[in-house]
Amino acid sequence: MALKVKPIDKSTEKWEERARGASAEFAENAKASASLWEQKTKAAADNYGMAISAPGIKTRFERGVSKAGAAKFLRKIESVAEGRYPGGITAATSDYKAGAEPYYSVLAALTLDPRKPRGDPGNIKRVEQVTKALNAKRLALLGAGGGGG
Repeated sequence: MALKVKPIDKSTEKWEERARGASAEFAENAKASASLWEQKTKAAADNYGMAISAPGIKTRFERGVSKAGAAKFLRKIESVAEGRYPGGITAATSDYKAGAEPYYSVLAALTLDPRKPRGDPGNIKRVEQVTKALNAKRLALLGAGGGGG
């Protein structure tokens, strides 16, 4: 006997209707789980490391990208991301400032070698001074001894 399945259109309509009404519940539950999220995510570090280095992961990743495709990417930008972008920027402004400030401070404290004429290889030394200082700050913030990403 064949399995009785609801029509996909009806199930999709029901899913959309219920999901639209669940935003307050979602927000409440998400807020309540913040510390648990941190704890569980840290505990999953080994699993994450194994997952991203598993045999065939690159091929599976590429297949997933191909399956989604450019058309879905574009559709989601047009139907979701474009409208959320301004609110996301507003919500992220304080995080941007907090994340960038240490690097701005490093740059403001640098004294670079004098600039040479255009094309002079000595100008690359100025670039090296900047990149070394910024990378040192990045590693210090990560608390890493050189193994940070």
